[in-house]
Amino acid sequence: MMSRMILWVMVWALPQILMGQDHIYSQFYNAPIYLNPALTGQFEGDIRLNALYRNQWTGLASDFSYMSASADLNLPQINSGVGLIFNRSSEGTAYLVKNNVAASYSYIIGGDDFTLSFGLQAGVTNQRLNWDKLVFGDQIDINSGYIPGSISGAERPAIDSRFYLDANAGTNLVYGKFMVGVAAHHLNRPDESLSGFQAKLPMRISANLSYKLSLIPDQYDRDGSYLIPSVVVYRQGNVNSFSIGTQYKYAGINAGIWYRNDGNANGNDAIVFSVIFDIFNRRTNGEKFRLGISHDATTSKINYSNTGGTSEIGVGYEKYFPNSSSGGRANGLRCYDFY
Repeated sequence: MMSRMILWVMVWALPQILMGQDHIYSQFYNAPIYLNPALTGQFEGDIRLNALYRNQWTGLASDFSYMSASADLNLPQINSGVGLIFNRSSEGTAYLVKNNVAASYSYIIGGDDFTLSFGLQAGVTNQRLNWDKLVFGDQIDINSGYIPGSISGAERPAIDSRFYLDANAGTNLVYGKFMVGVAAHHLNRPDESLSGFQAKLPMRISANLSYKLSLIPDQYDRDGSYLIPSVVVYRQGNVNSFSIGTQYKYAGINAGIWYRNDGNANGNDAIVFSVIFDIFNRRTNGEKFRLGISHDATTSKINYSNTGGTSEIGVGYEKYFPNSSSGGRANGLRCYDFY
């Protein structure tokens, strides 16, 4: 009886702990609307599509996978950007799944010297637990372990799925060779509990800073050679994390190395290696197809041999519409100059 009670507590406590923190992408630049709603519409073109998939700790038996897909429009006529984003996460043996769909809007002001944008994002999230994947004490034999086909006598919860509203906001500034942004997610602190006890999702505060260093004076911007050091800092509840690194960008090739620290007692988290290829980079009607690949080599106490590291793959596509009034127009300073 005591073992079943302990298992019951773990079943309900662990999801609240796990889902109390958002996942973080190593290729944050390939999920711009996820990083900051103010980056909606911040690109050279009329339409942009992005998708990013993260498979975390591939050496573990449990599933920890995350994905983000978005589509946004650049509307210079009204100094705005609009978009839609879909986020999904699946965590643990019981596949604690969270699906989110949100609309995103940004208002953009500025000129040749700076660009300042303000973004809002709002949507609906569904969180659910696959109860049938859980194993309780009365399904385990002391000698042989799990009993195949056994059914637990544990009482099934009345609620294994929950919907809630979620709201985010952010701002981003590009000035000269600097870009800095700040965002706040879960402004309304929604209750995501499945146990009946209130569990409010803490706000996630993030800040990003980048500098674009030209390696060749007076080079053509698109095909030049650059170093782009960046830092991204996150805070959610009492958990801190930061990533710092640099990218080398030459024409359509971009390679980077990053160090990530969880900012707390565990310290080191991972070393990240990334490479990005921009294919047919705006050769036809402003088109650009992007492929990004990265791998996190775990440096924390759980180490790389146990986790197998983490891999991400991202794709992106940008273009102008046929006969677009914006085609070939200089859009001023935007975040695409940095990534």
